[in-house]
Amino acid sequence: MHTTKLRIPTSQQQQLDAAIMDGAHRSPAARPPAPPRSKMKVLLLVIATNLVSVYLFSGASLSLRLPAGAAAPSIHLWDSSALLRDLGATRAALAAARAEVAALRAQCNASSLLLESVLAGLGAAHGDKPAAADRGFNGWPEEPTGELRLATEPHRLPLGFSAKLGTDELHPGVGFACRNFQDELARYMAYDAGGECPDDADALELQLILKGCEPLPRRRCRPRSPARYVEPAPLPGSLWSIPPDTTVNWSPYACKNYTCLVGRARARGGGGGSYECKDCFDLAAGGKERRRWMSDNGGPGFSIDGVLASRAPGTVRLGLDIGGGAGTFAAQMRERGVTVVTTTLDVGAPFSAFVASRGLVPLQLSLAQRLPLADGVMDIVHAMQLGGWVPGAVLELALFDVYRVLRPGGVFWLDHFACHGPRLNATYAPILDRVGFRRLRWKASRKLDLGAERNEWYLSALLEKPLT
Repeated sequence: MHTTKLRIPTSQQQQLDAAIMDGAHRSPAARPPAPPRSKMKVLLLVIATNLVSVYLFSGASLSLRLPAGAAAPSIHLWDSSALLRDLGATRAALAAARAEVAALRAQCNASSLLLESVLAGLGAAHGDKPAAADRGFNGWPEEPTGELRLATEPHRLPLGFSAKLGTDELHPGVGFACRNFQDELARYMAYDAGGECPDDADALELQLILKGCEPLPRRRCRPRSPARYVEPAPLPGSLWSIPPDTTVNWSPYACKNYTCLVGRARARGGGGGSYECKDCFDLAAGGKERRRWMSDNGGPGFSIDGVLASRAPGTVRLGLDIGGGAGTFAAQMRERGVTVVTTTLDVGAPFSAFVASRGLVPLQLSLAQRLPLADGVMDIVHAMQLGGWVPGAVLELALFDVYRVLRPGGVFWLDHFACHGPRLNATYAPILDRVGFRRLRWKASRKLDLGAERNEWYLSALLEKPLT
């Protein structure tokens, strides 16, 4: 607030001074009697003069001003010095508080830096890498480059947002576990775009799938075709004939022809070695592979005809064989008018190519991956490769997935499930019951091929998905 002072015009001030001087020098007798109007004027002037004097010489003329440079106006108070002291004390207290806050903030920053350094040291001691999400690589340990980046990053839709997809980007379907094996995946994706795929691509592909990197990213290279490729044999003869060796690229395998694969089944003793599905490729009439599922032994060995007879005629049309090896189950079902898709992995042998050469449908798929089928579409699912080697949680997820793809009234044929005896009733039977199957047939028997002391058992079961 600005100081306001009462100013008297100069002419009036002069009149006032003259009147005062005149009254002081005249004697009372010499003064003529003043008219009433003049007396009133003089009285008013005296009162005004006194008021001005009181105002000018009182403490109200003292000013309390803010520090130099402040924009606030002066404030006139009766006790400005005390207020100045209070304001100064308050300002000092605020300054001290600010200094204390700054000191606390500095201590917090120092503590955070110390904690980060300790955590980084612990991570280095355990061989951990910094979280990729913190570096903005979408979960990858290092930023993907080249073909790997092209195949894994989202791509904008040319026409913008799609109501059908609910997004304006298309995200490639790449298994999340692939981020744990970026070095191997980078080698798999190292090729000349538009050229031939490297010779070691098949081996890298299998390694990644077995580690859970599934599905793999797409590639822009062409797999090399076998030299002197021969057209496949026509159906139905192809179901039980061994295809020509020139239908396969043999570079990833120890055996370099089908003769070698068939010989593994017939070699006894030390020469046979340990292989996946050792008898699968021997399709000779009267051989073990040709006789599979042809008869019911009253134990865990069910027959295809017995299983089909338990269903209404013609209701089993589509099926899935999980871990179907060389496709013999699908071949047997094909002869009975049922179409079966066989899941395979080319572990030690070209299973997929062999199944396809027989005129059947191979599907390269690991047990850990969700079945690429819609809900409720299969009449029958057969599985012979499940067993106690599968972690319990993975097994339960796989069984719920089987339940999902079966239609109501469809059947799940669990074939020769091998496990340690005590776990059969303690672990695996409760898992099957939790899934919700209805038991149609349940057979358990001792597994003695590796010795009775191992206490291993087989379980075969025919399980139905309820209609409601």
